[in-house]
Amino acid sequence: MNPYAFRRYIVGAIFVLTGLIYIVRLFYLQIIDRSYERSAENNSRRLITQYPARGLIYDRNGQLIVYNEAAYDLMITPVEVKTFDTVEFSKIINLPIEVVREKIRKSRVKTNTNNIFKPSLFVGQLSAENYALLGEKLYKYPGFFVQTRTLRKYANKTAAHLLGYVGEIDSSGIKKDHYYKTGDYIGISGLEKTYETDLRGRKGTNILLVDVHNRVKGSFQNGRADTVAIVGSDLTTTLDANLQEYGEFLMQNMRGSAVAIEPATGEILAMVSAPTYDPGLLIGRGRRVNFPYLQNDPMKPLFFRSAMANYPPGSTFKIVNGIIGLQEGVLTPNTHYSCAGGYNYGGSKLLKCTHVHGSLNLPQAVQQSCNTYFCNVFRSIIDNRKYSSTNQSYNVWRDDVMSFGLGKKFNSDISNELSGNVPSSGYYDRVFGKDRWKSNTIISLAIGQAELGITPLQMANIVTTIANRGYYYTPHLVKKILNKQGIDSRFLEKHTTPFDTSAYGVIIQGMYAAVNEAGGTAYWVNMQNLGIDMCGKTGTAQNPHGENHSVFIAFAPRENPRIAIAVFVENAGYGATWAGRIASLMVEKYLKGTRTRKPMEDFVLTFKYKK
Repeated sequence: MNPYAFRRYIVGAIFVLTGLIYIVRLFYLQIIDRSYERSAENNSRRLITQYPARGLIYDRNGQLIVYNEAAYDLMITPVEVKTFDTVEFSKIINLPIEVVREKIRKSRVKTNTNNIFKPSLFVGQLSAENYALLGEKLYKYPGFFVQTRTLRKYANKTAAHLLGYVGEIDSSGIKKDHYYKTGDYIGISGLEKTYETDLRGRKGTNILLVDVHNRVKGSFQNGRADTVAIVGSDLTTTLDANLQEYGEFLMQNMRGSAVAIEPATGEILAMVSAPTYDPGLLIGRGRRVNFPYLQNDPMKPLFFRSAMANYPPGSTFKIVNGIIGLQEGVLTPNTHYSCAGGYNYGGSKLLKCTHVHGSLNLPQAVQQSCNTYFCNVFRSIIDNRKYSSTNQSYNVWRDDVMSFGLGKKFNSDISNELSGNVPSSGYYDRVFGKDRWKSNTIISLAIGQAELGITPLQMANIVTTIANRGYYYTPHLVKKILNKQGIDSRFLEKHTTPFDTSAYGVIIQGMYAAVNEAGGTAYWVNMQNLGIDMCGKTGTAQNPHGENHSVFIAFAPRENPRIAIAVFVENAGYGATWAGRIASLMVEKYLKGTRTRKPMEDFVLTFKYKK
């Protein structure tokens, strides 16, 4: 073959092969691999998130508690930013000029997570005032635009611990739920956290066409590809906003809690944690300044005492031991014990009583809150000969106590709830040694002391169970969610205790006498002149770190009760003096809608906290 012809074939083959390679590559890029097409599409489009308004929150009577207020996020598209007056700009958006300049500098640094052609958050949650000033002059600042958001707003400065607050989601939260992206907001605590998926709604998207300089040229497909944001569902809570506000008013100078429940449903009517704080302090940009301030306050206003504080119940717990004693057959309503001023145990030791009560039966012992009587009751329960050992009888007692909802969480819709403590027999085995402890070793449990720890919510549930004569529904905060059928089924389940209803009748007789008959420990808080038959029990919980705690539990009316309440006031002394008055005033407020006892109210407001 002619060498020149051979060369022509070789050169031609090379050209053909090269052409085939280009054809195959173009076919792959245009037909098979769509990534470049998607990249081009992404560079020609701007996705603007439409944030839905969160659901509103109402009280049980339809009173608005939480609503929304417009807020504005200032966005930046770095590539579009031109030289401008940063001094004027910083004053308008209320940021130091150094911060503004540093933010602009960082926005222009192209990294894997920051595309200078894409908009990103520059300053979040501008106030309406800042936005109004900025809107007039936004034309001066190319590369900046505003995206509308909403912030929470509160009708009153109440129920901060229950409602919770909303804040920017962190990276761990984004990993858990891909619905969120950087800059999104999520419920951090309270109802905002528990019902986040209901309250948040669903985000929408507007797709805008942009040119190579990222300038908006119109809507993509005339808006047909846009998705509409769906507003979050409204919540109707079980709270009575007026009762909640009144409880916080009464306890404004105190540390403690007041929890009120509707016995027939388990619906929480009020849940006061004192001291509290203005929920508006944790809205928007102010939260970064206010949260550390609240966190460092020595009175600990962020601590949710109603569901997290562990208090000894004190003498209010005697009624539980009375019910268990009746059920165990070691006690009858007419069983008498004599009180000479205290209970002798361990040879020479004396657990003192408030008075020399003489001979009392069970209702009288409840009425006068006799330590001696209930120490004898507890001893007879733990030393009951039908059980083979102290451990066995104690375990039966512990199970009975826990049937009231103590020593465990309720699995409610209340965030950050703690379980309290009902010590196990194993705990005492470790402390005293196996088979080396008896009833007198742990006699303080008879009067609600020692290692026993109860949250105010649990204490309110005890009195709810007594008001119902032996059952309760899981305490909860939400009554209805818009567009949902009913409430969670776990709030409709009746929890029954293993005691005969007659036992409750005996205890209620004593609780009624404690409030309404002369000689009762809470006689001066009765409301007979108002036509309210309140049943109650005082408690003075010993506190090794200072003044004793004042405790009071009550329900009313005696028949078909509509409210059950537990009040703890830290370092306040005798039960009826402070806690009893607060409970009585709140019961009147709820049942009558009035405040007729101004002198009692004024006395409560004179309280000064003592460590």
